[in-house]
Amino acid sequence: MAERILGAIEPKEVWYYFEEITKYPRPSKQEEKIAAYIKGWAKDQGFELQEDKLGNFVVRKPATPGMENRKPVCIQGHIDMVCEKNADVEFDFDNDPIQVYIDGDWVKAKGTTLGADNGVGVAMGMAAMTAEGIKHPDLELLCTLDEETGLTGAMQLGTDLLKAEILINLDSEEDGAFTIGCAGGLNTRGIYAFQADTVPADSVAYKIAVKGLKGGHSGIEIHDGRGNAAKFLNRILWNATNKLNIRLADFNSGNKHNAIPREGFATVVVAKAAEGDFERFIEDFDHQYKREYGSKEPNISISAEATSMPTRVMTPEFQKRLLSSFYVMPHGVYRMSPDIAGLVQTSTNFAIVETKENTVEVLTSQRSSVETEKKDMAAVVQISFELGGAEVKFGDGYPAWEPNVNSPILQEAVKVYTKLFGKEPHIEAIHAGLECGLVGEKYPNMDMLSFGPDLREVHSPNEMISITSTAKCWKLLKTILEEIPVKA
Repeated sequence: MAERILGAIEPKEVWYYFEEITKYPRPSKQEEKIAAYIKGWAKDQGFELQEDKLGNFVVRKPATPGMENRKPVCIQGHIDMVCEKNADVEFDFDNDPIQVYIDGDWVKAKGTTLGADNGVGVAMGMAAMTAEGIKHPDLELLCTLDEETGLTGAMQLGTDLLKAEILINLDSEEDGAFTIGCAGGLNTRGIYAFQADTVPADSVAYKIAVKGLKGGHSGIEIHDGRGNAAKFLNRILWNATNKLNIRLADFNSGNKHNAIPREGFATVVVAKAAEGDFERFIEDFDHQYKREYGSKEPNISISAEATSMPTRVMTPEFQKRLLSSFYVMPHGVYRMSPDIAGLVQTSTNFAIVETKENTVEVLTSQRSSVETEKKDMAAVVQISFELGGAEVKFGDGYPAWEPNVNSPILQEAVKVYTKLFGKEPHIEAIHAGLECGLVGEKYPNMDMLSFGPDLREVHSPNEMISITSTAKCWKLLKTILEEIPVKA
């Protein structure tokens, strides 16, 4: 039997299931293997299982003796994960298990995202159904698909899947915080028709790399002033075009709509006579970015290495339009909330740039707790695309979850938390997207609350989860289930 890396830490029942979950590949839209594991577990336990048309599924367990008259509860988490790795790490997210390890109070992964977002929520739900000594009402575990690419699982959630009156979402990431509202979101895509030109004679090719940025979750860290590799790379290319007349062959950065790009790469062609000037130009930009962002991005690196000659470059006119369009493309916080201190109200993430055979395609992500501002932010992005000649397409988007400060489950959870830990929790709305808004659309009478343990650097290979806060979260969840009020 293989050694369990997390087998000695508490609570053992939660970490057992979490480590099991890390063994199963679960990229968004490819959750078949992790879903099969959880469904097999449910069958082995003798639990009821129901699935909707998309593949979201719910596992049900009857109330423990004496709890039959309490309000039924659904614990909810998504089974997909953001699949990010460092460029120098060999890893196949479609087949390889996550390599977990313990670093002090933190569980981390070796060079990849950990998947604690939201593997720990699902693990707690599984543990709640199987751990000895827990009293609970009729209990459901809702496992949703494809949360990380636009909440599409919850968006298509079956309206006859849930029987619960209370939903506890375990996809929050701050110990001691109860989330009662979140932003809505929208993806806006730009597609530029690639206009090709022949490679100039007497030239050499370089691969420019922007690396070492923190990246992070575009809902949680968007206000933190972190660098965006796509914006950094574009600034370099725009200036190099004007000063050294470089020719651009490709531009690639980012790979998740909800992650701030950590790395960016471009292949450029430079006249042989300008090689020295170009290499000094890159060195100067490396120093410049370190001066500008060193305190926030201490590991930033700008480099250029000789590479094989591309078969084509962009026409000068297309290159200018593309880079100018990227230059005016907004990224970051658009407006802070005037009503809730410290809450980002509206933002946009310049997320992915991908050069293909006949196109350059860009994906951006807008978030806002105000629907009209979300649309306004998308319009700003749309105009930036159109100024560069791109075709623009909008995703379906998802709604905000409007806060309910009078929520009965919130009031009960505050009492439990205060009794357990001797202080009141922080109650908040967040800028990140949660599935609660979509669940609320399908089940308008559902009373909802979200909480979770401390997670850091989610959606990046630096993702980590606190061991001590996981134990606190588990204790809180167990006690809430035991003290759920009786049915009306």
